[in-house]
Formats: sequence, C-alpha cells, structure tokens
Amino acid sequence: MGGPSAERDVSLSSGQECAAALRASGCEVIEVDAGLDIAVRLAEISPDVVFNALHGRWGEDGCVQGILEWARLPYTHSGVLSSALAMDKEQTKKVYRANGLPVAESLLAQRAEVEAAHVMAPPYVVKPYNEGSSVGVYIVQEKTNGPPTLAPEMPETVMVEQFIPGRELTTAVLDGPNGPKALAVTDIYAEGWYDYHAKYSVGGSTHVIPADVPPAIYETCMDFAVRAHVALGCRGLSRTDFRWDEARGPDGLILLETNTQPGMTPTSLAPEQAAYVGITFPDLCRQLVEDASCDR
Repeated sequence: MGGPSAERDVSLSSGQECAAALRASGCEVIEVDAGLDIAVRLAEISPDVVFNALHGRWGEDGCVQGILEWARLPYTHSGVLSSALAMDKEQTKKVYRANGLPVAESLLAQRAEVEAAHVMAPPYVVKPYNEGSSVGVYIVQEKTNGPPTLAPEMPETVMVEQFIPGRELTTAVLDGPNGPKALAVTDIYAEGWYDYHAKYSVGGSTHVIPADVPPAIYETCMDFAVRAHVALGCRGLSRTDFRWDEARGPDGLILLETNTQPGMTPTSLAPEQAAYVGITFPDLCRQLVEDASCDR
C-alpha cells in the first residue's frame, strides 16, 4: 500500500481497511508501504500472497506486477499487461473500440498546445492519460473565453476528451468460480465534477445503489462492464465508470475507464456494491486473496 503515486493517501487508506478485514477473516497480515526497496522488503518477508492495495502509477500500471511476477509471488488483482492497458486511457479506448464498446471522442495533445488554443471544440475535458481517481481533471465549458491553464504537475502529454453531459454511473466486476460477474450499478451524485475530493472525502458524494435508471440502461452497464473486464484481461476485481446522457437514451451511455485496483476505502464504490449483493468486506478481501496467483 502507499507508494509514490498521486494516489498515495487513498492507497494507504485502502491498505489499512483491507489489512483489518483480512485479519478479521483469519489471515496473518504484514503492511508494507511500497518504496524503492519494495523488492528487497518482499524478499525479506517472503509472503504466501501479496494483496495489492496500491493505486495509480507504479502500483496499478503493471510496474509492481512485473516485480511480483519476477519474484514468483502470487498477487491479487490484474496482471502486467491488463494493468498497463487499463492505466493508459488511450490504449484502453483502443481495446474498447475493438470490442464494440462506446467511447467519447478524444485525442492526445501536448500541454503547450492545450494551453495555447482549443484543440477541440468546447465543452471538453483535459486529464492525464495515465492517472486515476480523477487526478488533474479540467472541464472546459462552451462559454469559456480561452483554453485552460494546467497545473505544473500535469504531464507533458494529456488527453483531451469530448465532455459527455449527464449522470455518473459505475459497475464493479468480481471474478468467481463461474467467471466474472457484474455486481450492481451505482448512480453517483456530487456537487459539480466527481473529482478526487468528491471520491474520497466523507460526504463528498452520494451513492445510490441500485441506480435509479431504466432497466435497459442498468443491464447494459452490467454487460459493458463485464465485456470491458474481459477485453482488458482484468483479474480479481475491476470497476468500469460510465457517463449517461439521458437525453440520448441508450446511445448516450459511454465508457470512461476501467479501474483495475478499485478503491477499498470507507467511501469506495466496489465494496458498497459487494455488500449490496451480500458479500461482506472481509469476505471480499478474502476472496481476492484466494484468487491470487502469478501469470495473471
């Protein structure tokens, strides 16, 4: 847990929650704050299983998965290729399109270009192409006078994506003995954009589960989430996020991204969906541990 990414604090919270849940289910747990010496630390500990509660770059993009594969340490969640694909939003969209899943129009651009002029007709969204948790998201509205000024920590290459109005929906997928299964659909209400603060602050957003949407939209979210999970090669647990423009009906549902390491904090969506279908948090964590392996 922890690590050096922009999502460090969330990962520490996820790790603490998962460690407590695993202890409650009878596991012996050692908590490790991942640093540059992570390979040495793991060699010293020699665990039976590594529960990966890292979020963001290095922990969710295939890097730590490569270390675990090299060390032949069984680990939870997705493997090297799936993690790398899902973290790279441009590559994710290529996989979605190849599998008939709807996405918003987008392009990659250099930050200097984005700050100099509109590279896409507003409204549009500017975000890093390889971060999660809505880190560094800018919404450029139609009435905006000019292009955005990006924060210094934004990468040199960013994704510019057509803004999709409407509702924020999400569906978690959990692997089981009969293959991957969608858990539920959650409707997310936040003041303004569902950003980092809204995701991880108590009271920052309201989660409605099951989502109050037409049955056809609910079932389509469940179907698309499983298809995304399979297409990207995800393992263990994933969560796919959607925007739905109600005015366009079924055609207004588009996929934003798939998270291979969904948050496991008190305000996180995947544990809420698991609880909704009768899976307690300790049981969810235990199930992920029992699914752990190499060659994922």
